[in-house]
Amino acid sequence: MEQEKTFEQSLVELESLIKDLESGNVDLDQAINKYSDAMKLIKNCSDKLDNATAKVNQILKENGNIEEFSIEE
Repeated sequence: MEQEKTFEQSLVELESLIKDLESGNVDLDQAINKYSDAMKLIKNCSDKLDNATAKVNQILKENGNIEEFSIEE
C-alpha cells in the first residue's frame, strides 16, 4: 500500500512534472499522463491546505466561537 505523500513531497513532484512539461521534450501521450499526474498532485495539495486551514480555524476559536482564518493572496 502506497504511503500518502506529504504536502512538501507533492510540491517537489509537481515542480518536476511542470519542468518536464515546459521543456517540450515529452511526446503527447507522456504529456497527457504528466498533466493528469500534476492535476492529482494539485488536488492533494489543495485538500491538505483546506485541512490545515480548518485546523487553524479550530485553534483560533475564542469563547466557543470560531474566528474564521483565511489566507490573503
